[in-house]
Amino acid sequence: MQTSELLRSITTLPIISYSLAEEMLAGNFRSIFKGQGMEFDEARHYEAGDDIRSIDWNASARFGSPFVKMYREERELTILILLDVSPSMHRGNIARQGLSPYEQALISAALIAFSAENTGQQAGAFLFDRDIEKVFPPHKGRRHIMSLVMAALQYQNQNFSRRDKNGSNIANALAGANRFLKRRSLVVIISDFFSINWENEMTNLCRKHDCIALRICDPPDLPYPGLITLEDPETGVKIEAPGGLESFYDNWVEWQKERSAHWESLCKRSGAAFLELSTVTDAASALIKFFGSRSQHRQRKRR
Repeated sequence: MQTSELLRSITTLPIISYSLAEEMLAGNFRSIFKGQGMEFDEARHYEAGDDIRSIDWNASARFGSPFVKMYREERELTILILLDVSPSMHRGNIARQGLSPYEQALISAALIAFSAENTGQQAGAFLFDRDIEKVFPPHKGRRHIMSLVMAALQYQNQNFSRRDKNGSNIANALAGANRFLKRRSLVVIISDFFSINWENEMTNLCRKHDCIALRICDPPDLPYPGLITLEDPETGVKIEAPGGLESFYDNWVEWQKERSAHWESLCKRSGAAFLELSTVTDAASALIKFFGSRSQHRQRKRR
């Protein structure tokens, strides 16, 4: 897709994002994710009927009588989007009409950012590959969101001939977000997750923040039958593959399924919510369904 076409598509997203905002940010945002969206306010004496889990053991020991922690609801929330701009995000299935992984990722990031704007929340972003390339501190307003989008658009048709900067380091981006954020926030990681050793940093981030891993991928089928050339966009290594052989095709699809299952397992283990989004899927519908199902799940648990 040409950059101008993608920009035209993105400019229609503020209208679509109202539905997503209702599911994602309306009301008590923390009811969708773990945690209560509350920050410490003060300690008071324990009273009959108080939840024993709220006892402040340090204050109780210091004063010789039981105290409980009181919290106040956070009125403003921060959304930080970690957007992978590495070469593998730009190399989709060239024989298939539709979006590249990066185009789908950018549309998803814009939808989430516009949804934050619709409810008066502040949004920011890290654009990363091997390093964190650009940082947009969280702010409110349409002008800020569009500056973020325009910066991300510059990576769509970037020339990745230099191999020294190729590859994505998701662990580095997650660690950077953990250092950057001072208050509990929502962190959305949008990538194809062609990276290794990011699980520990994801676990550390999930201890302090609500995290969503959004994996962008092509459908598992091959571009066409016959002899095909597969290239690793991160290293430039190429191999010839017999795409017309049924055994090769079956193994290829099975590998894609195993990789997806392994990624889901790592997300669950680290405590992150997760969604796999194909390049041929409508991003708005998928995100609305995802946030809606999590909201309903939380409501059932409270009952």
